[in-house]
Amino acid sequence: MRKRILFFTFLVVAQSFFAQSEPRAYKSGEWLRFDMSYSGFLKAGTAVLQLKEKSLNNQKVLHAVGTGKTTGVISWFFKVEDRYESYFGIDKVEPYLFKRKIDEGGHKKNRHITFNHKKNTAYVQDFRKQKDTLISVNSPQDMISTFYFLRSQNTKNLRKGDEIKLDMFFDNKSYPFKLRFLGHETLKTKFGKVKTQKFRPLVQAGRVFKAKESVTIWISADDNKIPIKMKASLAVGSLRAELDAYKGLANPFEIVVD
Repeated sequence: MRKRILFFTFLVVAQSFFAQSEPRAYKSGEWLRFDMSYSGFLKAGTAVLQLKEKSLNNQKVLHAVGTGKTTGVISWFFKVEDRYESYFGIDKVEPYLFKRKIDEGGHKKNRHITFNHKKNTAYVQDFRKQKDTLISVNSPQDMISTFYFLRSQNTKNLRKGDEIKLDMFFDNKSYPFKLRFLGHETLKTKFGKVKTQKFRPLVQAGRVFKAKESVTIWISADDNKIPIKMKASLAVGSLRAELDAYKGLANPFEIVVD
């Protein structure tokens, strides 16, 4: 009996130690702003991602809001006003409610998705089409919670070619999603030199996605794991997003000192 007690005591202590060895990458109050440009010189717009603790159905959750809009000359030809919201668990990144309201050059959508993880369902409300749909799902992430789920993973020991896999629910269907690790790179930014981990998101080919999208993402190699830069190759030119401002980070933002 004594050996059993000592064994379980060891497990509790070990779990506590390992839980503390990996700091949480984000916290309520985090705010990130990105500048977007076309082919690296023509300003295309801005995107903001912020995180706050809220209450949903009498349960404490994290509420992430992502907004994006075109500015300058680009907005004369193609106006974009997007808003994405995700309510997910504090201790476990599990989405409960996702909201998507977009206007992209006249292409508009307004949908709410309620996830029931006990019944493995997603209840999709399409307010523009006045249509409700109940869909079977299995441990999905929404478009925004995916970002925080990936940041919650331990990426320090990844080797080139390693992949993080999940199912992402988009519109009314789950898509297999993979994030492939490409290696390390130090980037010059407005804040100074930043060590990053380089990734490429891959999704299943289909109506919405291509199997090998030409998207590359650089994530800070510190404990925050925030996006520093994103580049998407297009048929003509490229689209870039770079971190422009931040506040409320959970951990120190590490800058390389020469």
